[in-house]
This record gives sequence, C-alpha cells and structure tokens, in this order.
Amino acid sequence: MKIIVLGAGQVGSTVAENLSSEANDITIVDQDAERLRNLQDHLDVRTVTGNASHPGVLARAGAKDADLILAVTSSDETNMVACQVAYTLFQTPTKIARVRAAEYLEHPTLFCPEALPVDVRISPEQLVTDYIQRLIETPGALQVLDFANGRVRLVAVRAYHGGPLVGHALRELPSHMPAIDTRVAAIFRRGSAIVPEGSTVIEVDDEVFFVAAAEHIGSVMGELRRRDRAVRRIILAGGGNIGRRLARALEPQYHVKLVEYDLERARRLSEHLDRTIVLNGHATDEELLREENIDGTDVFCAVTNDDQSNILSAMLAKQMGARKVMALINRGAYVDLVQSGLVDIAISPQQTTISGLLAHVRRGDVVAVHSLRRGAAEAIEAVAHGDRRTSRVVGRSVEELKLPPGTTIDAIVRGDEVIIAHHDTRIEAGDHVILFLIDKKRISEVERLFQVGITFL
Repeated sequence: MKIIVLGAGQVGSTVAENLSSEANDITIVDQDAERLRNLQDHLDVRTVTGNASHPGVLARAGAKDADLILAVTSSDETNMVACQVAYTLFQTPTKIARVRAAEYLEHPTLFCPEALPVDVRISPEQLVTDYIQRLIETPGALQVLDFANGRVRLVAVRAYHGGPLVGHALRELPSHMPAIDTRVAAIFRRGSAIVPEGSTVIEVDDEVFFVAAAEHIGSVMGELRRRDRAVRRIILAGGGNIGRRLARALEPQYHVKLVEYDLERARRLSEHLDRTIVLNGHATDEELLREENIDGTDVFCAVTNDDQSNILSAMLAKQMGARKVMALINRGAYVDLVQSGLVDIAISPQQTTISGLLAHVRRGDVVAVHSLRRGAAEAIEAVAHGDRRTSRVVGRSVEELKLPPGTTIDAIVRGDEVIIAHHDTRIEAGDHVILFLIDKKRISEVERLFQVGITFL
C-alpha cells in the first residue's frame, strides 16, 4: 500500500515506523528537514520537505497514486486542508486526519465530500481518554481493549502470588469457572512471549492476556490475581485536553480532583467542570499531595504534556501511598523502563493512536486493530466473507486453519452471540473473528487468510 504521512512528529514518526516494517511504500512530509533526515537514517521511507497542505508538495510526495493520506501534523487546519486538496486534485481514495479541537469534532456534518472530505477523524486525546477510562473501570488491569462494540474484551493482568490459577496449568481454567468461557491469548514472561498451551503453567508476575465476553471479565481476573477494591477517589495531574476530557468523563461516577499548575487554566477548568475539585499547584508538591490525602487515593493519573513531570509525580504519589499510579509518556524508550518500577501503568499516546489508525490500513475487512507491546504484537478483529470455495477460513474449524506461528483465534462474534474459540469451532460467513498475533511481522499472512478469492460475488 502506498501511504503518505503528513507530519513527522511523535505520532507521524511512530506510525511510519510501524507501517514501513510491513512492506508498505511510505512517504513522510514535514517542514523540518533535520527531523526528516533523522527518520530517513533508520527507516526505509521517502521524505519530502514542505508544507503538507500545499498542492505542489503533495504532488512531489506522490499523492496522484497514493492509496491513503494520513494527516497528523500539529495543526488541525493543515490536516483538514491537506485532505481537501488530496480529494479535489488527486482523488486520493482514503483520507485520515488528526483533528484535536472539540469545536470541529462537535460538528460532524463538516466532514463529508461536500464540505471537508475527511474519511476518518482521529482525536488522540479522545482515544487516550477512553483508554484510561477503561483502565480505571477495570481495577487490576494493565490493558483493556474492546472488540465488537464492547461485547468482547481483551484484558492484560499481572498474575499475583495467591491467585487461584497461579501455579496451575491452563487446562484447569474450565474447572475453576465452569459457567464462564474464556481463552488465554498470550503470556509474556520476563519480556518474552509464550504461546499458551493446555499444559502451560501460569507463574507469578506473568503478564497474561485473556479474552472473554465483557460481562465475564471481573470473574476471570479473580482467577489470576487478588481482586482490587473498587475505585472511588481519583487525582488527575494536568488540566490540558486529556485531563479536562478525563475529568468530565469520570466525575459522574467518582470523586475526582484535578491539579493544574497554570492559575488561569485552573480557573477555566473550575467553571467548565461540574463536580471535579480543581486545585492550583504542582503535582510534585509533597505538601499539596499530603493535604489532598494522597494515601487514601485509589488512582493517581498524570497526564501533563511533560514526560518527566508525569513520571516524577506518579512515582512520588506511589511512594506517598496512592494505590495505583499511571503516567502518560510520549517517549517510547521510557515506557517499559518506567512501568517496571514504581509506576503501575505507563500510557503511550502514540500506541493508542496507532491502534485507531491501523484498521484503516490493513487489507481485507479489518474492523479493529490494537497495537501491543510497543508495536511488537497486535490484536485484530477481522470479518470473514465468502464460502468454503472462495475463503480460506469460512466453513472451516479453527484446527483446520493454517495460522502463522504465534497467532491464535480467541473469540468469534456471530450476531449477538460471543463464542470463545476452541479447536473445533467453525467459522461462518459474517463472523467477526478476534485474533492475537505475538509477532506483528506475520500480519500479511493473516490478511491473506481473510481475503476472499476472485470468484466471490
């Protein structure tokens, strides 16, 4: 696929890095020539220097025969105009734009071929907000990913000493929960992936990814770790776009406090939010945290635009007694390093945003994609089409499929029914199939598996 990425910032460069490893033809456009040179040094990509919305720059980037334009510059207006130019002058089939301002997003009728021809709008702040909200609503989870409009969830938990299944083989899981069907999709042990078998024994500190119907998630988590008490008190650090959205989403259900350093912004937030207590100060101020009863806080979440501030305030909050701490971290190199220490969950906005983009890049009918383990693994939701003659999957059981190594089929959604996949589960046309890939390099093989033969009508 020929893809033009407009903007070589953190999101653009991370997307390019992910997609260039999959035999895509990637061109990156940015006004910063030095940044482009650095990218070209370690990625197999073309680069074009210039304004991303200018017709001549898009022409030099190859917009005439591009399959997809991904506009992720720091300017909403540049992104939207670039999509308009690509549509009007080059008839680019798919146009994706990052749009951050709520003022635009509140008017969806703006985005149509007759107005602004943007096929897909990506709001990183909203994606991150939704992601953090799911984590808070699922105490004890390291990751919570939705499929089939929330009917199926893939959840990652760390196995704790004393969990009912710790020290036991996976084949014992049905006897522990006879009324609940679930499947372990993958296990990461000391950083290495393990393809789960019935004989696989869960060890303390294993990172276990399991799939289940949304209503059964809490029961399955209880088998792998001690149950965390429900969240009631939350402190957010940072009142920017994410902090404001998060406070607005959480305040109806939780007792929320928000710490914002800028006095004027703190005043505006106090007027905008209904129940959230807004505090003017710095989240690394020990006295402020102590006065706000940090030792009685269930979740401390640092979402400023400064990685160091987020890391330090989260570590301090944990040391002072907060039960769980999260930190938003933009630099990928920090994520694994930080999460292995005092920070319980490191949140990468780039990986969250990429998950929102990949479904539009994948070949075949792919509904959802979640990038995991800093892009090394993926979980995808693909729709099966055709019949036994035209499809490699329809009409066949899971054990008949020639899945790439390290790939598992974990669940199938058929209409309103959630089916946890077993070796004899048969796939039908129209099924939404949820797969886990330990090695993302195998994605092209999975895509081919779900593509329909030319005889299918």
